[in-house]
Amino acid sequence: MSTAARAKKTARVLGRVVVALLAVTTLVFSGYFWTALRLVKQNTNTTQILQVLEDIPNSPPVEDGAIDILLVGSDSRTDAQGRPLPADVLRKLRTEGTDTVNTDTIIVMRVPRNGGKASAISIPRDTYLPIAGYREDKINSAYGAVKFLTAERLQAEGVTDQQERERRSDEAGRKALVQAVQDLTGMRVDHYAEINLYGFYLLTEVIGGVQVCLKAGTSDPNSGANFRAGPQTISGGDALSFVRQRNMPGGDLGRIARQQVFMSQAMKQLLSAGTFTDPGKMSGLLDAVSKSVVVDQKLDIATLATQAQGLASGNVEFATIPVTSIDGRNERGQSIVTVDREAVKAWVAQQIGETAKPAPSSVAPTSETPSTPSRFGPEKLLSLDGAHAVAAARQDVPCVD
Repeated sequence: MSTAARAKKTARVLGRVVVALLAVTTLVFSGYFWTALRLVKQNTNTTQILQVLEDIPNSPPVEDGAIDILLVGSDSRTDAQGRPLPADVLRKLRTEGTDTVNTDTIIVMRVPRNGGKASAISIPRDTYLPIAGYREDKINSAYGAVKFLTAERLQAEGVTDQQERERRSDEAGRKALVQAVQDLTGMRVDHYAEINLYGFYLLTEVIGGVQVCLKAGTSDPNSGANFRAGPQTISGGDALSFVRQRNMPGGDLGRIARQQVFMSQAMKQLLSAGTFTDPGKMSGLLDAVSKSVVVDQKLDIATLATQAQGLASGNVEFATIPVTSIDGRNERGQSIVTVDREAVKAWVAQQIGETAKPAPSSVAPTSETPSTPSRFGPEKLLSLDGAHAVAAARQDVPCVD
């Protein structure tokens, strides 16, 4: 056999070996990932929200060509089992113990059934609208207000078991929030996922912080958001302050831009930091999930994980509903975000491709209305090379206000 022939044969053999090693590595990693996913599912708290959603009047059709998941960030001062958080934990969260529950983050993740690109539509927390079973108020009060009123009613009716009151009042609060979202957007909520402050705190600690970038330094004594300009890694209480800062350009809309960038970077870091193959990190993740995450009983965790990969890679488009004002005032003197509800429905329909583009007069772009969706992060998905993956996770971080 000639030297050239031997070299060619050797190259073929080496090529096969490399392909085999890559295949084995992928299978091993996939095994770790799906085993970890099963553990996460076992540690996730569930809610029967889908059962109560069937009673919501005038709900949009179930079959609308996509799976719509309502993602909620709650500032609850209890864990996912309804147990009050200790005082030392509240201090870490830079918040205080109260009986109220506000939903600081409200996002509808839309996953087309035909395999098209997913989208995420954010709703400002101060959006002012009618809340079923309550009154006209900020959308972030829907959960907490209806939960409180329901708990009072149940106690008056003789429901003495506190855990039962907690469970039923939580379901009522979630139902009110879902109804408000559906009425505002015209979208049918198919699934529900909620994480509280404590889980957010724990998650950022587990993944070693999240890379962010600010255009200018900030100082907010109320939230503790004191950050320098430029790229930096934040976690724990600092991460909470970053996404909850109030005194910033654009008000609620500026905060949403931060949340969107932060979510994308956090998912990128979660999927690239070896979390699912590191026993210590995996233990921390399971602890965070068990204390803070609630999903509906039929939500497929694998589907959610797939979308997390899309979120991390920049393959999910973010957008925020159009608003008419970010500095309105209601009759009680509260600062609110006002919207034209019909214009919002028309805009959402356009975003999800259900109707033709609405007339310019109905959704006119303003300084407070994002005109195009935003995408954050590189195209590359999950990498098997941990070192390169972490490096990639720290690149291309958009700077925000």
